Formats: sequence, structure tokens, C-alpha cells
Amino acid sequence: MWKLLYNIGLLIAAPVVIGVLWAKPRCRPGFPQRMGWRLPAAENGQAVRPVIWIHAVSLGEVVAVAPLVKALHQRHPEFRYLVSTVTETGREAVEQRLGSLAEHCYAPLDFPWAVARMVGRVKPALYLFVETELWPNLLWTLREHGVPSALVNGRLSSRSFSRQNILGIRSFWHSVLATLTLCLMQSERDRQRIVTLGAEPERVHVTGNMKFDQPVPSVQPDESPRRSLGLAEHEQLILAGSTHAGEEDLLVSAYGKIAKSFPSMVLMLAPRHIERADQVERMLQAAGFVVQRKSRLQKTLTGPRVIILDTRGELSRAYREAVVAYVGGTLVPVGGHNLLEPAVWGTPVMFGPYTDHCAEVATLLSESGGGRRVTGVEDLVQSLHEWLSQPDVRERVGQSARQAVLDNQGALARSLEFIESCLTSEPAHSKRPVAEGAGPMTGRP
Repeated sequence: MWKLLYNIGLLIAAPVVIGVLWAKPRCRPGFPQRMGWRLPAAENGQAVRPVIWIHAVSLGEVVAVAPLVKALHQRHPEFRYLVSTVTETGREAVEQRLGSLAEHCYAPLDFPWAVARMVGRVKPALYLFVETELWPNLLWTLREHGVPSALVNGRLSSRSFSRQNILGIRSFWHSVLATLTLCLMQSERDRQRIVTLGAEPERVHVTGNMKFDQPVPSVQPDESPRRSLGLAEHEQLILAGSTHAGEEDLLVSAYGKIAKSFPSMVLMLAPRHIERADQVERMLQAAGFVVQRKSRLQKTLTGPRVIILDTRGELSRAYREAVVAYVGGTLVPVGGHNLLEPAVWGTPVMFGPYTDHCAEVATLLSESGGGRRVTGVEDLVQSLHEWLSQPDVRERVGQSARQAVLDNQGALARSLEFIESCLTSEPAHSKRPVAEGAGPMTGRP
């Protein structure tokens, strides 16, 4: 029943969904694949390798899952690896971080024909998806083809949980979650939430957050990161990464005040969506700041100014050069982004009150002394002044942030052991399909 009702609603909404996606320039490059057209080519050769399909929505999810893909490839080179994303930034991250180890495609929209064509073409032996991308038709179709599905690095934000945990539709989510072979969750809170929604308790495990296992980005000995970022030798950097509209105004207001006491401080803003760079530049110019674009650095300026990081793939390394980092999506009600990117370098971390997407990490950094929650402009100014005027305190905070990362590694290894239980020598597509309405696939939890 739920499958019929879901697809009726989906077909009614289809014109709106397609229209909204087509109206967004960043969604157009992958539009044909998302509709079930121009799908990944079948592998040529006599011995066609079975496929492990990994779905990661965008940049953050690709960053989290890339070490897992590398580890799986090292253990099981006999498989072909396909990583799907929704966004163009996700595609770029796959190509940058995985190179020839994995192929990229855009994930199909959850229309029955699109997912059926994708599953029929790819014939995956295993489907892994990151951080709770629960697409019912896709998961139902995979089950019908006998393909094990596993949620990795899973989490359920308070907003998502409240929206999905409505008594009238809880049985719907139970029918979706019953398709899953494994749910590998980041925290005990996430475990409890997904069980409440209907996941089989014996298939749900807390493995931790794989973002703690991210390798430190390499820096070549002959690189000059400071110069490439437009910084003079005597200048110090405050880096605000993954920022959103409304948030940049608060940050530059705080910077305008702190720059009076610390004129050698430079602020760098890295908008979460690079296509907003023009908008951010206009806002800064209207506020009277000297502005530079990272993509257009022609000469090194000195003095208080704001640099807009409008290039892709440089944020992680840029955090290394910062004396203080702020992670965006937290002073506005977005939910927060990757607090661990600066922490792994030993850079002190600030974040706002909206951290639902990274609640455990925010709490960990606060309690370990490696990060600080700020509530607004005045709080930002006070905290920046404290850390900038006391290098020894700032260094101690950075060391605590780095140690918090080291102390919580291991999710990757734990996840790998569970995923191994899903891999069999028999290709999944050769198994007898499971009838709709049947219980979850059997296998070692």
C-alpha cells in the first residue's frame, strides 16, 4: 500500500520537482542521468567485475566516504566502484579524491523508471549510502533485485527525525528501513532514532563518525600556501569556512571591530556555495572593506581586508594556515558543517548555536577545550580578542582540538568489518528476487 501511495504522490509532484531542478543551474549538468538517461556505460571485457555502488549526496558526504572507498578498493580490487552524487561539487570531489579508483555518476531521482533503469544497468552487488539518504523506490528496487543495502556514517538530525517520526507515517518508514541489511550510525542518539523509525534493532550498530578518520591533506615541501592565499609573511589569517547568506554579515561585522586592535589579521570567507561569491563581494564592498578574490589574486596586498575563497578543493588546506577558524552554517539555522576540517590541523574552532548536523562533534570540541560556541557578533569579538591576544592559550586550544580528533578515530575500521559481511562471491543480480512485502534480507548483522 505504501509503495502505491508514495508513487502516486511522487507522480503528482513530478512536474514541480523537475521544474525546480531544471531552474537551478548547478543541477542541470547531471539532469539526464538523474532522469534515468545517459547512465554509466557497462564495463567491456570478458570478465565483467561486480559493482559496489556508493551514494554520497555532495561534497561533505564524499569527503566522509572517500577513505572507505579507498580501503574497500585495497581489500577488494575485484570490484568496480561507482560513486553517485547529487551536486556538481560532489562530482568534483569524487574526481579529486578518488581519481581512477572510482567512477562518478549522478544519482537517479526516486522515480520508479529512473531507479529501475539505473539498477538494471549497474547491477550492483552492494549498495552503500551515506548519512541517511533514504530514497524509498531505490531501496525497494534494490531489495527486489536481491541487492544488500547498508547505511554508513548514518545520522538523523532533530529536524529530519521530527519530520519523519509522525505516527501516521511511521509504518511507511518501517517499510523502507526493512530493506536495509545494515545501519551503521554515528552515535547512540542516531541509533535510537533510526530504531524508533522502524529499523530492525539487531541490524543497527554504532560505529562512530568516519570524518574523524580523514587523512590530513598533504602539503608538498616546495608549496607556499600562505603566498598562494595572498598573505604576507607578517599577516595572520582568520578563516570562516562553509558560510551562508546572513552569516557573512555577522562575521565581517565582528572582523571590522577586531581589525582595529589587530591590523595584521586578514579575514577569509569561503562561501558554502561558490556561486554566491559575487553576492558576497558586493556585500563586502558596500560595507567598505577591501576585497580580494582568491581566483583573481594578482598582487599581494597588506592591511585589513577580506579574501573570498572562490575556488574549489582548497578549504581543507587553507585551514592549516589559519590561526583561528570559524565553521559556517552555525550562526544561521542551517545545522553546521564539518567542524573537524580545521581541528585536524590543530586550529582552534569557533561555531555558532545551530549545530544539529554536527551536534556530537560540537559537544566534543567544547568539552575537550578544542572549540568554542559563540552566539553573535559581540561573542565573536570577545572570543577572537581572547585567542588572538594570548598565543599560548590559542595554541593550547588548537592542541586540544587535534587530540579530540585522534582520540575518536576508528569508525572506518569498525564500518569495514560490518560491510565485509555484506560481500559475497555470488553476484547479487543472479540471486532470486525478493518479493515485495517480504522481510529484510537475512545476513549477519
